[in-house]
Amino acid sequence: MSVTALLVLAAEGAEPSKIAFYIGGSALAVWAVVLSLIGLSRPDFPRTEGAARGVYGISALLVLIAALTTVLTS
Repeated sequence: MSVTALLVLAAEGAEPSKIAFYIGGSALAVWAVVLSLIGLSRPDFPRTEGAARGVYGISALLVLIAALTTVLTS
């Protein structure tokens, strides 16, 4: 077997680390659980329009992070 063939086989076998996805996905899951617990216990959650925008923004950011780390580690 040639050196080139060995290098190609070694490169194909290497997979990127999925730690970033595990962290991003876990953060999104924890956020969803915490948000649902707060929302179920307080009917008027979020109280102000600014708080609602903050919740939407954090949620969108966490979804974007989880999606990007999915693509980058695949």
